[in-house]
Order: sequence, then structure tokens, then C-alpha cells
Amino acid sequence: MTLPPRFVLLLSLLGPSLAACAAESPPAAPPPEPAAAGRGEADGAPRPMRLATIARGLEHPWAVALLPEGGFLVTERPGRLRHVSDDGRVSAPIPGVPEVFAEGQGGLLDVALAPDFATSRRIYLAYAEPGPGGTAGTAAGYGTLAGDGDRLRLEGFTRIYQQQPKVRGGAHFGARLAFDGDGHVFIGQGDRNRMTAAQALEGLFGKLVRLDLDGNVPPGNPFVGEQGARPETWSYGHRNIQGLAFDPRTGKLWASEHGPRGGDELNLPTAGANHGWPLASHGVDYRTRRRYAETTGTEAPGTVPPHHWWEASPALSGMAFLTGHPGSPWNDSLFLGALAQEGLIRLALEGDRITGEERLLEDLGARIRDVRVGPDGAVYVLTDADDGTLLRLDAPTTE
Repeated sequence: MTLPPRFVLLLSLLGPSLAACAAESPPAAPPPEPAAAGRGEADGAPRPMRLATIARGLEHPWAVALLPEGGFLVTERPGRLRHVSDDGRVSAPIPGVPEVFAEGQGGLLDVALAPDFATSRRIYLAYAEPGPGGTAGTAAGYGTLAGDGDRLRLEGFTRIYQQQPKVRGGAHFGARLAFDGDGHVFIGQGDRNRMTAAQALEGLFGKLVRLDLDGNVPPGNPFVGEQGARPETWSYGHRNIQGLAFDPRTGKLWASEHGPRGGDELNLPTAGANHGWPLASHGVDYRTRRRYAETTGTEAPGTVPPHHWWEASPALSGMAFLTGHPGSPWNDSLFLGALAQEGLIRLALEGDRITGEERLLEDLGARIRDVRVGPDGAVYVLTDADDGTLLRLDAPTTE
């Protein structure tokens, strides 16, 4: 498929350096930036996409949630939850967040609003939870967002999930959250660098988990009642899930996943499916550049091949669908952040079929950690850095 020309807008992210948020006082709001000027207004030619900086001074932000009343919740991997106002003011850390294991890839990870957030004010967090002797594992829970403005706090945080056993090391925690609209929360995890454990149903490494909203195991989970299998498991054979989202058009769950050296994947996890790791992979060992001893090749009996994969790893991160905006050139797209390849990936979709790929924001030279789409079709991204940013991106228009 021939995609429309790439509209690349290079905006400077230079400016006064803000302290990384170790202090309790909030960072100053960035000065407002002018919107990008349009081109071709006289002849109706498309204007470039528009990029604006909402906030700076975030220390390795990991996830962003859009609040219905305006503003954002942003997690910082060292263990802080912040409120960012529409005009870019970053709050002091919101109290009530659980203790996290902030080493390696661990820390405070995903944040998601409960489906009934407008009435319950419940938010969910995924994080790396510390254990005895320097061990850690993926965990998730919820609390109630109380107060307003600079007086926000998280009350009654309740852990609903622990990956067991906890092990040493700071790699492959996952961890993304998604809700199916039927009373379930999905928790995407990693294998914690225990490759073969991703195939072991008696453990929780390399598993996508489904629970009800209070943390109970739904009776319809595929391994309920199966001896030697964890009933929380929805699908298995995952290496490190970094993005998780339901397609609003179809209700299907999509997951983005890190491969090893090459072989990043998009999967459509279904009940009981084995997604192959490490029996099948398009990647190779980091040290030897050969296939892992456990890997039989790019396919293995009884496993589901990836829906889409990349030979060179973008290092996929958060993902979000943009649908329901037929007037937008980006309608029916899936957006994914790229860490290693430093950009934003747009996949054009026809149903489940990927018909084209476009790379955006490459000139920023920034690791894109999370992507969310607002109800107006705006795309919000987080850059992963000591001085991370929250950005808003609007599609090209001819208006």
C-alpha cells in the first residue's frame, strides 16, 4: 500500500532544564508553545501534523491516563504518580502509591482508569513489587483517587495480583493493563528472563492474566480446574508484553511484545493460546546471534504465530487504537511507541489486516514509552528520559 507522504515536524524540546522530580515541590509548568503553522491553506493542500509539548520534567515516565474531566495521570518509573493539568503543570507526587522495585526495567509501570471511573474514581496500577532478599515480581492493584487539584491522593490501595514466585533480576516485568468491558482486567507480563518458564502452566512467568475487577479468578478462564495450571492464566508463551489494548471496532485484544535480538511481535491473544516463546521466535540470542537452544525455529507445533512481526526490533512499547474518526487520515490506525528505534509507529488497518506502516516523530530522537488516543482523535505520547515529556500530536488536515 502506498501511504500518504510522511509529515515530519521537528520541534525543539530544548529549554530550561527542570529538576527530575525527586523533590516534593512540583516542577514549573513549561511555557506555552505555539501550534505548528499550516501550509497550503490557499490551495487546499494538507497541513502538516501538529505537535505540542504539554509537560516536561517527568523522570522516566512510563504510562499516561487521560482523565475525563481534563488533565492526565502519569507514572514515573522510580515510583511516583503525578497529575498533569491541561496547561502542563505537574503536581507533587500523589500519596498512597505502593512501594515499588525501581531497578532495571522495574518500578511504577502502567496506570489505567477503571471502566466506571466517573463514579467510582478507581484507578489501577501495575508495578514491580519488591520481595525478600532483593527479589521482585509483577503486581497490580487499585485504589480510589480522592481530592482534587494539588490535593489528590490515592486511598485504600489494594493489591489484587502478584506474580509468583518472586525472583532476582530487573528484566521483563511487562506490565500493561486493559479492560474488556465485561468486568475483567487483563495484566500483561514478562518471563522475568526465565525463558522456559513461559511454557510452564504451573507458574506465572510469561503469562497474560485475566481477573475480575476485584482480583478474583473468573470461572470462564481457560485453565480453571486444570491440574498443575494457574487459573489466572489467559494465554502463555509471552516474552515481555509492553502494550495491551482492545480494538474498539471488534473487541479483540491486541498485545505488543519484545522479541530478543529481532522478532518484536504483535499478537491477538485468545483463551488458552500458546504464543510460542521460547519454542518459536523470529529473534536470536543477544550474545551468540544464533537461535536459542529451546527454539525450534520461527514456528512450533501447538503454538500461534504472531499476527505481525519486525525483523529488527523497534523495542515496542505502549499502544493505542485510533478509530471512529472517518474524517481523519489516521482513522483505523494502531499507534505503537518504539524505544530502540526512537519514534512512533502508525499501522494502517483494514479490519485486523495491517495494510501499511508509517514512522512518525523520528527526528525527535526520543524513546517513546506510551501512547494514548483522546476522544477527539488526538494522540498523546510519553518520552522516556531523565527529563521526559508529555506530547500531543494531531493528524494532518486539509481544513
